[in-house]
Amino acid sequence: MKAQCAECRLKDRVCRVEGGRGPEYCPTLHKGDLVREAVEEYGKPDIHAFARMASIQEAECYVEREIQPYVMHPVKPRVQEICEFAQKMGYRRLGIAFCAGLHAEAGVLEEILEAQGFEVVSVVCKVGGTPKEVLGLTEEEKIYRGRFEPMCSPIAQARILADAETDFNILVGLCVGHDSLFFKYSQAPCTVLVAKDRLLGHNPVAALYTTNTYYQRLKRKGF
Repeated sequence: MKAQCAECRLKDRVCRVEGGRGPEYCPTLHKGDLVREAVEEYGKPDIHAFARMASIQEAECYVEREIQPYVMHPVKPRVQEICEFAQKMGYRRLGIAFCAGLHAEAGVLEEILEAQGFEVVSVVCKVGGTPKEVLGLTEEEKIYRGRFEPMCSPIAQARILADAETDFNILVGLCVGHDSLFFKYSQAPCTVLVAKDRLLGHNPVAALYTTNTYYQRLKRKGF
């Protein structure tokens, strides 16, 4: 039976509450062997340290946790979380893999990271200036038809950051698919600061929030 956690509507979910319940497709109840294998993986020293600091960082994003019953009170934006997590891990050299369309934002991020004491290596998606024809694209498949158009090269971005021996890489607005290739080829662990959404100002969850109103069409096959 495949896991379908996104469909679970139980309030006392066994993954969140001791002695809780789960539906027939609940992986907490029915995929225990895989969960145990994962827990063993966390026993590896490097993985253990990374996961532990990630959980500590998660908790530190909320304040007044000593007050019971606790009501969530978040206080940190993601860019601050990234800086603090990198400091916890002892990372010194951070990589930024960014989309050319977010050049200004990448520049601000670099300023922030440097202000927090990090060395920064940044690489734009168009690095190398390789024409899209290398991928076999026709003029009709390009954005700017009839003129030179460089391809996004996330593999080159990943390799340039690996050559710089970055400790941690931050993605800023890479396209769908290009981000996947970057994850595949990056030698350092990665996180995402900006998920590209050209239409919604890089706030892709806005479309999910409005699927009962403005974006009802997303629930219809073929849009």
